[in-house]
Amino acid sequence: MTALPQRDQVMALVAEAVGAGASQWRACEVIALSERTLQRWQNDKAEGACDRRPARVQSPKNRLSELERQRVLEIANSPEFGHLPPSQIVPRLVDQGEYVASESTFYRVLKAENQLKHRGAEKPAKPRHKPRALAATAPGQLFSWDITYLPTPVMGIYFYLYLFMDIYSRPGSHRRMVSPSQETGPCELGHL
Repeated sequence: MTALPQRDQVMALVAEAVGAGASQWRACEVIALSERTLQRWQNDKAEGACDRRPARVQSPKNRLSELERQRVLEIANSPEFGHLPPSQIVPRLVDQGEYVASESTFYRVLKAENQLKHRGAEKPAKPRHKPRALAATAPGQLFSWDITYLPTPVMGIYFYLYLFMDIYSRPGSHRRMVSPSQETGPCELGHL
């Protein structure tokens, strides 16, 4: 919607273009404005009306009174319901044969009073931080490791592969394969 000062400015620019010899519809087309809108603005100004749009300044008829809002807050902060979210308060009240407000009304009232942050019996969530980023600038500074199983021709028997990898150069820097029985001892694969 166009504000009144902007309307006056647009009407002045169109009047200037028409005074210079342009047609009104062409001037409106250039500024992407309907000629009918311009005429309506000019008529409104001539009649002294500034804006005919209805201003909606009304409150809902079923709005909670201050007493009802206080009742909702009393219930939500009572020892019986103080640790519960509204999704559990309303059904428990209904089971007791009492209806105060809907679940969404409870949420809305608690949010307006800034009481909706943490209402559970458990501890509030602790902030989690990103792990520290590690970076290697030369070989031999930072290593990663992994253990994996390698199948053998015999079903159910595996070799264990221990891998230590230098993060800087990426290929495995030291590998060691161990047989499951340890009878033959570790098979050393050595450095690559």
